[in-house]
Amino acid sequence: MQGVGDVGGRPRKFHDEERLGDDVPETAHQISTDSWFQAGFVLTTGVNSVYVLGYSGTIMVPLGWIGGVVGLILATAISLYANTLVAKLHEFGGKRHIRYRDLAGYIYGKNAYRITWALQYVNLFMINIGYIILAGSALKAVYHLFRDDHVMKLPYFIAIAGVVCALFAIATPHLSALRIWLGFSTFLSLVYIIVACVLSAKNGIDSPPRDYSISGSTWSRIFTTIGAAANLVFAFNTGMLPEIQATVRKPAVKNMLKALYFQFTVGVLPMYAVTFIGYWAYGSSTSTYLLNSVKGPVWLKAFANISAFLQSVIALHIFASPTYEYLDTKFGITGSPFAIKNLSFRLAARGGYLAISTLVAALLPFLGDFESLTGALSTFPLTFILANHMYLVANKNKLTSLQKLWHWLNVCFFGLMSVAAAVSALRLIAVDSKTYSLFADL
Repeated sequence: MQGVGDVGGRPRKFHDEERLGDDVPETAHQISTDSWFQAGFVLTTGVNSVYVLGYSGTIMVPLGWIGGVVGLILATAISLYANTLVAKLHEFGGKRHIRYRDLAGYIYGKNAYRITWALQYVNLFMINIGYIILAGSALKAVYHLFRDDHVMKLPYFIAIAGVVCALFAIATPHLSALRIWLGFSTFLSLVYIIVACVLSAKNGIDSPPRDYSISGSTWSRIFTTIGAAANLVFAFNTGMLPEIQATVRKPAVKNMLKALYFQFTVGVLPMYAVTFIGYWAYGSSTSTYLLNSVKGPVWLKAFANISAFLQSVIALHIFASPTYEYLDTKFGITGSPFAIKNLSFRLAARGGYLAISTLVAALLPFLGDFESLTGALSTFPLTFILANHMYLVANKNKLTSLQKLWHWLNVCFFGLMSVAAAVSALRLIAVDSKTYSLFADL
């Protein structure tokens, strides 16, 4: 089957999955089983993951009050818009596209299918490594609350986090199986967000006036501002929206839009709260892991850090699920997910994937710079450039000249942002590589 559009007065052919050599929508995982509410919680889990504890330091400190507040609001609106574009294309051409690469391949062809696949999996791999580092950092923070020594170093805690993530991945066969875990994830997120907010607010009230100035030379501030802009869009975007939408019951587009509206209204409020309160309390000295800045009862800080660790395990599973789905489908893993054969396969495949991820996490615990580079090269293209251009191509006959111009402006603007963010990330890597060593105990 081929779809036909019109580009420049010529018929445009859309490419079906037979030409891509892929059996779509065949998958070893469940599709069309979840409510929009569950999908909304999956999206919200990503927004309020442990990464939120760093936004006061990585977004507000380099941007200040005006830049940070305006930037977060704009990033929210732009991200909602871009995600709705992708969601509306889910059933383009009269069929469901349950993977991002399927949609890109259908619209552009085999090469785009491969490139999108590569960009998406590199992006998700780096996000997962970040979760392992954050989980290890949370465990280390708990350790130092009770032990004032350096016997246990960060790489050891990262290894422990990797083992726990692997056990959870083996026991949880697919994304839809998270169900009750999403409830636990929401509870855990609220624990560390509320604790961070309450202790930060108390510290801020008891502290003298803070310094909110943006430090550094003009050139340094330009690069940090670009890096903070990359973090702004990273905060709201999964890079795997079609995979999440595949789990939603029909009508898939209508239900996914409900999930997105939930994510970008109720779902962003906790993230806003912890980001703004943390920056208000500590100003330009805010830590990139907020729980390291707060002062309060040891037991409460320990509870918050343990919650952060456990939530990282659940959130990682969401972002690793496209990789798991590919492996399970590729090797025909069907039947009971807890059959010995299937358990053994998940032990080998997912255990191996997470072993590699954990090794990289321990090797490069200052991975934030590399994640900024990955975001520049994959998050921007996947979330904004590709979303706008795919919508433009798919609906070219239905759009007015003004609408076409709007989408082209988005493509060009985010293309420039991608290049600028990549340059900024390369600069940070060059600077930090002189400071940190492999297997560093940060």
